[in-house]
Amino acid sequence: MFKRKDILDTLQKEIQINNHIIGVAVGSGLSAKYAEKGGSDIILTLSSGKFRQMGLSSLAGFLPFVNSNELVMEFASREVIPRIEHTPVIFGINATDPTIDLEKYIDLIRTKGFSGINNFPTIGMFNGKFRKALESEDINFDKEVEAIRIANRRGLFTIAFVFDKEQAKKMLSAGADVICAHLGLTVGGEVGAKKMLSLESARKVSTEIFDVCDTIRPEVIKMIYGGPVKTPIDIDYMYKNTETVGYIGGSAFERIPFEASIKNTTESFKLAGIYKEDELLIKMLDGVKKHYNYVDFVKEYVANHYMQKIYFSDLASVCHVSRTYLSFLFKKEVGCTFPQYLTQFRLNKAKKILENEDIQLNGVSNIIGYSDYSNFSKAFKKMTGLSPKKYRDLFKKI
Repeated sequence: MFKRKDILDTLQKEIQINNHIIGVAVGSGLSAKYAEKGGSDIILTLSSGKFRQMGLSSLAGFLPFVNSNELVMEFASREVIPRIEHTPVIFGINATDPTIDLEKYIDLIRTKGFSGINNFPTIGMFNGKFRKALESEDINFDKEVEAIRIANRRGLFTIAFVFDKEQAKKMLSAGADVICAHLGLTVGGEVGAKKMLSLESARKVSTEIFDVCDTIRPEVIKMIYGGPVKTPIDIDYMYKNTETVGYIGGSAFERIPFEASIKNTTESFKLAGIYKEDELLIKMLDGVKKHYNYVDFVKEYVANHYMQKIYFSDLASVCHVSRTYLSFLFKKEVGCTFPQYLTQFRLNKAKKILENEDIQLNGVSNIIGYSDYSNFSKAFKKMTGLSPKKYRDLFKKI
């Protein structure tokens, strides 16, 4: 067990020399071992981590499959604590569990060798009627605040997940050592403009929360978790555009199946490295205007993403100009509207595929961004005077 003061001193030293604080949420001793080797500053043991080891979504940690506290106590005290030497281990406590006495359970956490607690699973993930129903049964965020307050009094290190500035105020008053802006479950797969807009939304949420921190307790450690932030490039953007000094990740680390990959990924997040294959996204995050004129940006974006759905309004948002203005610039320089340009670009790609590849026609349609083959066929015939099949047959004869 690490003392709260020692943990704070260590983290503050990292911050002072401009290092980033990295917390890795694990579900096994193996993950914990290699996260520590990779340089993680904090190990979090959360029920969702164990579910990820079972091949399930992190969302399972919010459903009544098992008793969350018992699950964490079982795997963390047996698998994680015995294998970690130099890193504080944090217990993810379900503080709203009505079957436990918070004070006694936090004492138990302490005696088992955990250095602190984190409010996970958190009621902050629920909204609407279900949230209201829980709160009517006295299952609410205030219970999580109370857990942080008790742990603080016991000398434990505390990490508070918060979703808005009001929750941040409560956790600050309870003495939380870390205010972590929870941006939702980690998402993956989105690239390009949609990714950029998601990151911008995450920036706004984080900024609102951190502004409250600066007003009430400027010295509190500010971190972020989840949502669209899942690669070193994402966290680099958040470092540059918010006051966060660190990142807590679960899926971003544990989905990687091999020991060396877990180690290398942790090191990448620690250093906020940048990968070459994301050059376009890097330029978008850095500011489109700095690298392109707007029309050149649209053209390069189409060249990289023509096979996906592209919304012109998204590109205008990334450029920080109106859709109407970007449309005017594009037509003036290119000589046609954006939809016409996109259609022509896709169909020219289709022509090359039909000329050189033996792919099923509906497959060609999907490759170039048409989900409906009939629409693709009509557009192709309008442009070339031939159906895709006749066009391919013509080149087979040549």
